[in-house]
Amino acid sequence: MSQFDFIKDIARYGLDNDQEQLLDVLNRLIEYSRKTKKVNFALQMQSILKEGLRAQQTKGLAKVGSQKYYLREDDREINELIIEKLTSDYSFDNLVCSNEVREELEFFVKEHHGIEVLNKFELPVSNKILFYGPSGCGKTLASYVLAGELEKMMYVINLGAIVSSKLGETSKNLAKIFRRATSEDCIIFLDEFDSLGKVRDYSQDHGEMKRVVNTILQLFDYLPQQSIVIAATNQLQMIDEALLRRFDVKMKLDVPNKTQIRQLIYKTLDNTPFKIKEKKALTEIVNYSVGLSYFIIQRTLITAIKRTLFSSISVSPNYSVDTAVWKKLLSQHKTANDQPDQ
Repeated sequence: MSQFDFIKDIARYGLDNDQEQLLDVLNRLIEYSRKTKKVNFALQMQSILKEGLRAQQTKGLAKVGSQKYYLREDDREINELIIEKLTSDYSFDNLVCSNEVREELEFFVKEHHGIEVLNKFELPVSNKILFYGPSGCGKTLASYVLAGELEKMMYVINLGAIVSSKLGETSKNLAKIFRRATSEDCIIFLDEFDSLGKVRDYSQDHGEMKRVVNTILQLFDYLPQQSIVIAATNQLQMIDEALLRRFDVKMKLDVPNKTQIRQLIYKTLDNTPFKIKEKKALTEIVNYSVGLSYFIIQRTLITAIKRTLFSSISVSPNYSVDTAVWKKLLSQHKTANDQPDQ
C-alpha cells in the first residue's frame, strides 16, 4: 500500500464521517511512515492525532455552523507559552563534543529505549537533564539531538510568556505546560533556565521566585518516567541547589579543544564543494580558534565561505576557503572577548 492509497482512504472515511475506519487508517499511515524512514512526518501525524483525540474527549472543540472549529481558551493560552513544537532529524552524527558528553547522552537515550527493562527491575529512569556552560557550545543542539534520537516531539518553551508580573501566574503557566506536554509524551525544553530556577534567597525576589521554584520542584517530582525535561543555562551558580539536585544528569558543554575544532570544520565543509587546501593554513586557524565557541567558529567559517564565493563569482567560483578572511573574522570575536567588563 502506497502513501497515496492512505491519503485516498483518509479522504473517503473523513467524508463518510466513519471515525473508526479513519483512526485505523491514520494509525497504519503513522506505522508505514516509520517503516519507510519518514520519522519526522510520523511524529507530526501522531501529535495531531493525539491532540485531536484529547480535544474530543474533553469536548474542547466546538463545532460552529460551516464546519469551523475553535480552540478552547485554555488551548490558546498554552500555545502562547510555546515558541515552537518541533520534531528533529538531528542525530549523534550532527554533534561535535567530548567523548564524555557523547557517552552520557548515548546512555540517556539507551535508558529511554529500555524503559521496560528498567521498570521490570523497579529501577528509576533518568528523565531530567541539565546542560550548562558558555553560550554557543551546543546546549540547544544537544537537545535537538536527543529529540531526534528518541523520536519525540519537543516543546520549546517561551520564557517571556511563562514569566508573568501577576502574582502566582508564572507557577500556573508552568503547570499548564507540564500537563500538556506529559499528556502528549513530549520533551519540554527550557532554555535560560536560571531565569526560572533562581536560588530562593536571591535578592529582590519578594517571595514570588520561591513560589516558582517550589512549583518546579513539585512538577519535577511527579514527572512521568516517559516524559523528559531538558533545561539549559549559562549561569549554573544562579540555580537553586534543591533544583540542581532534582536533575538526573548535569552535563557541562564547554568550548571545543583543537580536535573538536577540526571535527567541526570538517563537518561544516562536508557535502559542500568548499575545502581548505593548505594543511598549514588549517592548523593556524585551529590554533587561533582555541577559546572560541562552536557557534562562533562555525558562523565565521560560513561567512568566510560566502565572502570567498562572492569575491570570485564574476570569474569562476573559488571553492578554496580564504583563510585570511576567516582569520580576520575570528580576530574580531577574540578582540571582543578580551575586552574587560565595563
